[in-house]
Amino acid sequence: MPDDQASTGTRLLVKITRDSLPQVKDKYPFLYLERGRLEIDDSSVKWIDCDANVVRLPIATVNCLLLGPGTSVTHEAIKVMADSNCGICWVGEDSLLFYAGGQSPTADSRNMREQMRLAADPKKSLEVARRMFSRRFRDVDLTDKSLKEMMGMEGARVKSLYEEKAEMYGVGWKGRRYTPGVFELSDVTNKILTSCNAALYGILGSVVHSLGYSPHIGFIHSGSPLPFIYDLADLYKEDLCIDLAFSMTLEMGGEYERQKVAASFRQRVLALDLLGKVVQDIEDVLGVKNARRDSK
Repeated sequence: MPDDQASTGTRLLVKITRDSLPQVKDKYPFLYLERGRLEIDDSSVKWIDCDANVVRLPIATVNCLLLGPGTSVTHEAIKVMADSNCGICWVGEDSLLFYAGGQSPTADSRNMREQMRLAADPKKSLEVARRMFSRRFRDVDLTDKSLKEMMGMEGARVKSLYEEKAEMYGVGWKGRRYTPGVFELSDVTNKILTSCNAALYGILGSVVHSLGYSPHIGFIHSGSPLPFIYDLADLYKEDLCIDLAFSMTLEMGGEYERQKVAASFRQRVLALDLLGKVVQDIEDVLGVKNARRDSK
């Protein structure tokens, strides 16, 4: 990204330079790249940005590369990354949208296997769900609660939260309404909620893939494409999406402004340190140690 954009403090992910690369001794979750090209030079992967700066990437120390807008990659670069067990994801700007991901056949599957083991055991799966719900119900004993009961409690909590925020910010609220494919028909509050939720899903999708977990194996949600992403997103929605949507509604004056919403969302993600926090949170709710952070 251009340096002036990074200096504004509104970007989640900063420009890659020789100085900002991770230490060789560290195993780094991911690097984000945009507006440039990945090529091979003497069997090493190099990044050529839009200003013609060349940075050699320590692929062996990176779990995953996130390729943002304006990027291209050669076939040889993909081969070298596969040999180094470095995954690759195609994402929107700042990883606010997640499009696709790829991993090599020899990638470390320990995290995914552990996730599947927990999900396949009804007792352990319920324990994970309880740890997730306990983040929202800190003063409630959930020991004997079933998944259905906890989901009912969560539904009531969120409905009450919407009403509380509407009253706090003086917003007229008729309920959560969104029809896929017809974003324009929603009111301003629902538009902000929908766009912030999508951005949160994009960030979490990138992190989950980069750590070697599966977005398709959830513990609370089911019958949807990305249940684990939705499970995790509920840990952060109150501040990042719900409070933000109601707090911005009146200043929008009836007109949804995408850039203003995106900037405010980024600021909240940075303040929360979401990119660092979610890695530890996944370990805590699953009750396991992250293989990608231990491995090298």
